[in-house]
Amino acid sequence: MKPARFDYIAPKTLAAAVDALVASNGEGKLLAGGQSLLPLLNFRMARPSVLVDLNGIKELSFIEQRGNNVVIGALTRHFQIEHSPLIASELPVMSAAMRHVAHLAIRNRGTIGGSLSHADPAAELPMMAMFYGARLTVQGPAGRRTIAAKDFFVDALTNCLEPEDIVAEIEFPVLWHDGWAFEEVARRFGDFALASIAVSIKPGRSGLDEARVAVMGVADTPLRLENVEKQLCEIEVDGRTPDRFSEWVRSSVTPNSDLHASAEYRKHLLGELAKRAMQTALATKG
Repeated sequence: MKPARFDYIAPKTLAAAVDALVASNGEGKLLAGGQSLLPLLNFRMARPSVLVDLNGIKELSFIEQRGNNVVIGALTRHFQIEHSPLIASELPVMSAAMRHVAHLAIRNRGTIGGSLSHADPAAELPMMAMFYGARLTVQGPAGRRTIAAKDFFVDALTNCLEPEDIVAEIEFPVLWHDGWAFEEVARRFGDFALASIAVSIKPGRSGLDEARVAVMGVADTPLRLENVEKQLCEIEVDGRTPDRFSEWVRSSVTPNSDLHASAEYRKHLLGELAKRAMQTALATKG
């Protein structure tokens, strides 16, 4: 298959890229890693009049610490995040999740901004944005604004961006937690997840002072389970905690059946992953 005819623009600044989108009158598409867009173009499921290539905008590729946050430029490749010592040190759950992202060839080209904007509910980076409570800085014709991850993902493959908006950077707050875990199951390593869970905990004297829980593959967007976090912080931690956590997680999701798995199977699978994740988080806490 070949894509339909389009014009090609390769701006050198983010402002110029926004101007190109404005000039396209809603008919432009952004090219970053191209791992999602190029198949859509080849199958003619996407027919932009203009392709705006972001790869020449060097200011969009970086990983840096700003106070208690790690900020990642939208054009940063998956492999850069996967192998970053700063990510491993400050965002360890993300570092673990990156090993499950697709395959090496895709990680070498795919970008965090592209993955978040594509908003696939079974992709790891949207889940990490929800888990860490990330904030996305977006540039549009009126300037920059910040969008919380919980407001960014609207539906499966749908975000809240306007046609002229471009994600510039993503800010991830550092969680000062002692125990954590990431669990995922896919039919083959590198495939999209059937179900996945991320857990991070900060133990107190008898229970947990803080907890963070996010899941994916069981809804039309990644989910942060704040009700489960609250329940975890209200109990005394003991040998029953992983089983109780598993049940709370299962009861908090209502997956849909699809050609990959039934709703019942996804719910059961997530419960088993939750139990395993909590056991790991409790075993590795300081």
